[in-house]
Amino acid sequence: MTTTASSLSVAAFCTALLSGCATSPSTSNMPVAPAALQALDSERVAFVWQAVGSQIYECRNEAGKIAWAFVAPEAELTNGKGDKVGTHGAGPSWTALDGSQTVGTVKARANGAQAADIPLLLLSAKAATGAPAGKMTSITSVQRLNTEGGNAKATGCSTVQDVGKSSKEGYTSDYVFFTQK
Repeated sequence: MTTTASSLSVAAFCTALLSGCATSPSTSNMPVAPAALQALDSERVAFVWQAVGSQIYECRNEAGKIAWAFVAPEAELTNGKGDKVGTHGAGPSWTALDGSQTVGTVKARANGAQAADIPLLLLSAKAATGAPAGKMTSITSVQRLNTEGGNAKATGCSTVQDVGKSSKEGYTSDYVFFTQK
């Protein structure tokens, strides 16, 4: 092997080796948010949790229009290892197993990938009043990404007899939690 060929082989080997290191394990599976749902430059990712649960709807007659109305989410939250780390519920709120809780307010939304998918969201967040200090205390924003399912079904809520019925629609999503840098 000539010196030039040998140098090229070493360079190719180093490039291949380094390209495998370019993405750290903590960022290689990071959900990607659409431009409209980007967190502030002054924030950083604290952690990402996955949700598996339901979006709860109730058939209501509002101003003469009978339709499914969103009531609340109900989901279990897990970390990247599949360990249960908390719950997601009305508010919307996210509660860690340490009892700390953050509550969100929708700032922006984008459509899910499919018609059956609930929207992607960016929410401003703050610690819930009276919740103990813990994992959720310093959360400033939350992104809901990679949603699958959860939208109200198109049937079952069209007549006065349907009013009062409830429906739980299964969904999954990633929640990206942010804190100040």
